[in-house]
Amino acid sequence: MTTEKFSALEPLVHYLKLEGERPYLCGSRCQSCGHTFVGERQVCANCTSRDRMISVQLAETGRLYDFTVVYRSFPGVKTPFVDAIVDLDDGSHLKGTLLNVDPDPNADLYDLPVTVVYREAHPVNADGKQYFSYFFVPAAEA
Repeated sequence: MTTEKFSALEPLVHYLKLEGERPYLCGSRCQSCGHTFVGERQVCANCTSRDRMISVQLAETGRLYDFTVVYRSFPGVKTPFVDAIVDLDDGSHLKGTLLNVDPDPNADLYDLPVTVVYREAHPVNADGKQYFSYFFVPAAEA
């Protein structure tokens, strides 16, 4: 997926970047302990090192750590949907929506391999501006 598709859209979160050939998730890695975090940081929450954080592109694959099925949400958001926490392959952890799975709270989805995909986010805001965001899909579908 190229950036042309999203060039007129604004990223929904600050750590979603639209530079180069395709969108990507931005994080920070500590040069002291190697821990990776989502978003920009100046202090490592793992070892408390200061000014040792470098900007990195986050992994786009990982495994489902935990999930919940959401039945009530904002107006215009179709429910039910699966809200997920994913352990990315680079050691960071990310929350988002898991698509293309049955929203069954009893499903055995734990440790499911997933891939990050980028899509237009719905609904639009009050001004009618559209956004794009990241989502997770089962890795077999990516």
